[in-house]
Amino acid sequence: MFSARERFLDTNENTGQVQTHSNLKYRFRLNFYDTPPIEDITIEEFETCALDRLRVLAEIESSFARNRPYDELKTITLAQCQKYLPLHSSSAITVDTDAERRKDHIGHFVLRLAFCRSEELRRRFVKAETALFRIRYESDDREERGKFLGSRDFDWIKVSDGERKVYKEQLAAAAPTAKEVNVDNENYYKVKWTRVPDLVEKRRVFLKGGYAYVPSREQSSIVFQEFQTSLTKALEMTAKALPRLDEDTRIVPILNNLSQGFLAGVSSEWSTASSTEGDGITADMVEDLARRHFPACMRNLQETMRRDRHLKHFGRWQYGLFLKASRWVLGLPIEEAIAFWRKSFSNIQEDKFNKEYRYNIRHLYGLEGKRANYPAKSCTQILTTDQPGSSDSHGCPYRHFSADNLQTALLSMYSSQGLTAADLPEIMNTVKAGHYHVACTRVFEITHASRGVKKGEGVGDGESVTHPNQYAARSRELERGKAEAAKAEADGDVVMG
Repeated sequence: MFSARERFLDTNENTGQVQTHSNLKYRFRLNFYDTPPIEDITIEEFETCALDRLRVLAEIESSFARNRPYDELKTITLAQCQKYLPLHSSSAITVDTDAERRKDHIGHFVLRLAFCRSEELRRRFVKAETALFRIRYESDDREERGKFLGSRDFDWIKVSDGERKVYKEQLAAAAPTAKEVNVDNENYYKVKWTRVPDLVEKRRVFLKGGYAYVPSREQSSIVFQEFQTSLTKALEMTAKALPRLDEDTRIVPILNNLSQGFLAGVSSEWSTASSTEGDGITADMVEDLARRHFPACMRNLQETMRRDRHLKHFGRWQYGLFLKASRWVLGLPIEEAIAFWRKSFSNIQEDKFNKEYRYNIRHLYGLEGKRANYPAKSCTQILTTDQPGSSDSHGCPYRHFSADNLQTALLSMYSSQGLTAADLPEIMNTVKAGHYHVACTRVFEITHASRGVKKGEGVGDGESVTHPNQYAARSRELERGKAEAAKAEADGDVVMG
């Protein structure tokens, strides 16, 4: 997939990252991604490696949008990495570290191809990747991290003991607190001041002759800035060279879909949910489930249908797959689905319903036409495909409603579950910034606070909403958990009595 002709992406031959072409060996857990993979890669691996990495980056961006403290962002990111993109230390003996690092390497370069296409995408990609690198750097084994730093030329000049004594007072003054001042026992490095703008801004370094004197305790700032600068330049080079590549037509749609990934995070198992095996859901239960557990997109469809006794094609498609396609929640059987839609379309004559709608319902379930087992739409698909017109009711309310209509709709839908007008400014700020999945996640947290969900927890482990079925499944799980806890407490009271 990545061939030798694509080595234009290489910005530094002296990397020590990839040793051979036939049997790639990655010496370090940390990587500046100077050299692209030049081996054969299957389409499936191409997409899988990128999607798993994108899940991590999307959660990082979600954390930025929600103004999470760095420690919280770090905890959530490490959990996501462990789930989708593990990278063990070289000392790990029960893990194929080379395979892990190969996946990490491939995923980065696929996303580089996807996100090099506009200045905005490049900026967001660099910010998320730099955060990921920083978190890995800080969690890396100290000895291994030292070897990694020693393998690269960061073009820093170690300050001699004599020079350190000459500027001892100035160096001490640059320390953030007096307790941290121990100039005699600390190593210092000189770099051009433009390479550490964050330290200059915070007045954490001594400046002299165009150089910043960086203490070893702040050495990581040089590394992070170098990573960010290197990646920014590499993305610009890729953007210029990309049109000259003979792109495989199978790859272009994948890259287009990946570049949409930050819009709504990236769903995991929810995007492939396709079972028709339900958990006892019947047509008569849907409306009550919608009121208690559905996200805004699906509640809007349910309420529109209750009002109009009808839904247009894309609305039926979006809602029908949601009700049908998840074994973790809902899973409305085909017989119940026909009963539900027939009852909902009560203004339509029986003959017309059988002729125009029954076939389409069976089609959704893979029982007609090409008999495909269609999965429910993820948030990304809802946001980016089949854009609704003024008379349509499908889509994402956070993106497709006007600000006034969205606020009115949210209060109408969720005021009985704890959402108040005081919550709207925070939600609308994230909507205005284009972080629609963050707004939906915040609504979930507010409406499930009575079930123990706290701000920042999302749908679990800090994850954001990335699929309507994920929202509904977690909501039902919390309700069941609360009911079981209440029952256990009551049984305990009986026993004690």
